[in-house]
Amino acid sequence: MAVGAGRVRAAVVGAGHMGQYHARVYAELWDVDLVGVVDIDLGRARTIAAQYDSEAFDDHRALIGRVDVVSVSVPTEQHFHVAADLLRAGVSVLVEKPITPTLDEARELYAIARASGAALEVGHVERFNGAVQELRKIVDRPILIESRRLGPFVPRVQKDTVVMDLMIHDIDIVLALVDAAPRRLAAFGATVHSEATDVATVQIAFDSGTIALITASRATEEKIRTLAITQPDAYIVLDYTDQDIQIHRRAAQEYTLNRESIRYRQASFVEHLFVHRDNPLKLEIQHLIRSMQRLRAGERVELAEADDLRSLAMALSIERMIRDGVAEETLPPDLPWSRRSD
Repeated sequence: MAVGAGRVRAAVVGAGHMGQYHARVYAELWDVDLVGVVDIDLGRARTIAAQYDSEAFDDHRALIGRVDVVSVSVPTEQHFHVAADLLRAGVSVLVEKPITPTLDEARELYAIARASGAALEVGHVERFNGAVQELRKIVDRPILIESRRLGPFVPRVQKDTVVMDLMIHDIDIVLALVDAAPRRLAAFGATVHSEATDVATVQIAFDSGTIALITASRATEEKIRTLAITQPDAYIVLDYTDQDIQIHRRAAQEYTLNRESIRYRQASFVEHLFVHRDNPLKLEIQHLIRSMQRLRAGERVELAEADDLRSLAMALSIERMIRDGVAEETLPPDLPWSRRSD
């Protein structure tokens, strides 16, 4: 494959379900050359690479010196060593969520990235959903947040719990929307189709008084991806799939008196917010590329370390509580709860 001068050289490690999505996005970007696809199953890597006139490898270290950015989409337990090898070589990395199985490994990856001057991003793709970006502009003093991410069981993800597979997206969004530290956490879960937790529901109480209810399921035949927010002046409903936002506002109240009764009527109106729809994964990858280019130009780039560590810490706490049968606890202040990125 001939690579154009000045073009971004990209590769994908892991040619499974998500890795194939990443490969397709890189191949569709006009200023990017997909130069490599890596998988321990070399035959699978060759099959995907052939679709994009790319080269196949069975070892991620073969990419060093050949690429500028890499998406890492391998099993979670392999995230650290694959990403660390690439980051140490100065390659900017987008690693699928969860970033690592432990907070210590996540912190170390960010330390490696800072030392090498490479960009590191975690695949919290919903951050790049147009509806989520618009939502962050209109949420003010939330009272109640209700999140539902439900769908059917998919065998390929059964090694991760539903908390790390699905709920971590919503944990990440909720923590970003509430400008206060979480203080109380209640968590319940159940296994249905696998040995890991397939259904989980969580309640988070924040210092501000906000209450968040988050439910995730991979035992539900209908696919649902919604977020509803009650705040003093409105009820806001977001649909992740349609990238749609509806805002319900109170319009008028009316009392009617007669001999037998008092009738009360409350009118409201629904506002549909315009959302620029685009492929969130494409936007996420373009953000990684811009960060890489800015770093190489000597500019300062603020990595999303605080947000990523906070979301991972919360998800790990929920997993532990469900595993140990702890229904409710006060969150310790020494975890990365309080800082939020704007």
